Amino acid sequence: MTSIAQDTRPALETPAAVPAARRNRMTPGRWVVWALLVCGALVMAFPVYWILVTAVTPGGQSQSGEFYLWPSEPTLANFAEAFESQPVGRWILNSVVIAGIGTAITVIVALMAGYAFAKFSFRGRGVLFGAFLVTIVVPAQVTLVPSFLVVVDLRLVDTIWAVILPRAGDAIAVFIARQFMLKIPDALLEAARIDGAGELTIFRRIVLPMSGPLVGVLVILAFMGKWNDFLWPLVTLQGTENLTLPVALSSMQSSGIFDNPWGPIMAIAFLSLLPLLVVFLVFQRTFVQGIASTGLK
Repeated sequence: MTSIAQDTRPALETPAAVPAARRNRMTPGRWVVWALLVCGALVMAFPVYWILVTAVTPGGQSQSGEFYLWPSEPTLANFAEAFESQPVGRWILNSVVIAGIGTAITVIVALMAGYAFAKFSFRGRGVLFGAFLVTIVVPAQVTLVPSFLVVVDLRLVDTIWAVILPRAGDAIAVFIARQFMLKIPDALLEAARIDGAGELTIFRRIVLPMSGPLVGVLVILAFMGKWNDFLWPLVTLQGTENLTLPVALSSMQSSGIFDNPWGPIMAIAFLSLLPLLVVFLVFQRTFVQGIASTGLK
């Protein structure tokens, strides 16, 4: 019995168990890393908190010379003033429609183009993909005038399609989609072709179910870009009621309606952050997986 006990005691402490326990300990180095991460998170979150504080401060923060982290008498009067004096509801609806439809079109185009570049061999594929990559480094101001002339010829000025269609294709989204789909096994697609499946069926039943993380990345990046877009909507949207939130916020500052515009402006700015937060929380897990799968840094 003694020999059996002596034989079993070392088995309780396997070589793999000891390093695992050590890895779970909070060493001084880990405490430093966690402290830095928390400090970084606080620095990144403070501007959002400051927007909220200004939004619930009577008259806004700028009207008082004092600095405080929370007002003594918080109020929603700034929100009410903004909604009563400006068509804020229409602006929110415009932004939601433009960002929603634009994101859907961008994601669909990126998925199909990325699949074609990754899994099809055709003449000029490398040249065409290189042209896509070149457009990434071209500033938006360079194509502003030609794009606007096309929109004028199509008679789309001051409509949501003037904002959506010229930005439907995104070279960065196509690049991310191609990099992800390069890792889909070709043997799996060939097996489906041997079984008689068409290319559309393969794309819909095999490629798309395997591209969940990719879709999360594309949705977050596309929605964020279209929701925050300022320059192009500023050029193409002319009527007050047809503006998007970023453009409308700048017009509120120069409208002259408010005695102190910073309270209402920060109130609407805080509301404009909520859709971005919701979209990120919904696709957060797939976003991290997609970034890791595409090898982006």
